[in-house]
Amino acid sequence: MKRIWMASMVASVMALGGCSSETASFSAEAAGDESGRGNGGAMNGGSVAPDGDGASGGAPEASSSGSSGSQQQAGVLTAGVWDDNLNFDFFSKYVDLSAPTLDGLPSFTKAERDAAKAKWAQRVGSTELDVTFLIDTTGSMGDELAYLQTEIDDIAQTITGRFPQTTPRYGLVLYKDHGDSYLTRSFDFEGLESFRANLQAQNVGGGGDYPEAVAAGLEDVMKLSWRAGAVTRMTFWVADAPHHFGEEGAVKASIEAAVQKDVHIYPVAASGTDPRAEFTMRTAAQLTGGRYVFLTDDSGVGNPHAEPHIPCYHVTKFNGALVRMVESEMTGTHVQPKPEEIVRTVGNPQDGVCATKSNGNVTIY
Repeated sequence: MKRIWMASMVASVMALGGCSSETASFSAEAAGDESGRGNGGAMNGGSVAPDGDGASGGAPEASSSGSSGSQQQAGVLTAGVWDDNLNFDFFSKYVDLSAPTLDGLPSFTKAERDAAKAKWAQRVGSTELDVTFLIDTTGSMGDELAYLQTEIDDIAQTITGRFPQTTPRYGLVLYKDHGDSYLTRSFDFEGLESFRANLQAQNVGGGGDYPEAVAAGLEDVMKLSWRAGAVTRMTFWVADAPHHFGEEGAVKASIEAAVQKDVHIYPVAASGTDPRAEFTMRTAAQLTGGRYVFLTDDSGVGNPHAEPHIPCYHVTKFNGALVRMVESEMTGTHVQPKPEEIVRTVGNPQDGVCATKSNGNVTIY
């Protein structure tokens, strides 16, 4: 199914015209079968637990721990950012092309997507922040977790420095899969020091099959003690695998709960993200007013990262990208990267929107 979808998308995007070969081509990992997902190879001499304890109850998970994250340097990971509400015409084409070819998706109507676009067209900033990190900690996330433990800490400190009048609260939800050492693990909102300690104590392990306990993780995020009123509410969802088939209804319910609570979901796609995971992540971002963040190969960290199905974007440092996302929410504006922050550019993005040109009645990206 994945190969059919990829071939169809390549042909359809090429048919729209105007795409560079870089935009229309996708990595071998994304086009291959699901068994090709990376298992988080060793970095800097360290080792990472294999993704394979399955239903055995969980293998020891000490081989990639929080201590490894403290050895890394911030500002290493690279990422792109895409806003499907700012590029809604392209998003609509993407949905029309992909939804019929992928099974087990959270289903939303065109009217619901249109309503989300209208709702998030105008933003109102705030002076308070509740932010949660939802992280897949199965074995394939070894490299990402080790670096995220440093990157996220740096991000949190930058946020505190940039918004000194704010007292941010940080939540943390981790998930693995059924039969692992835990299904989910939650830490309600706390200050930076407690958040840092909780994050550094985590390690990877388990997983076994490709889908993970996405539905349970999202559900736990919505159970946290989010503040009401004039508070910026955000969730950074860091993962590389989709939910289990049959759990799409639960995923949809959590996205709907996020919309009701005004919690903006910002997925962060790690290496190995397949089309179903990308579709679900982008759906969550579009419906809740977030943006789709995806790690890239420019950092040289981890396994190859799947090329996203979008026509244009800037690549910047990951920590800077997440700070811009928080700043955008806090100020109610779309903060764009400065020229000196841009590592690489695909297509022709201008203020977060792909520049277009007319060709008769067809819009070319």
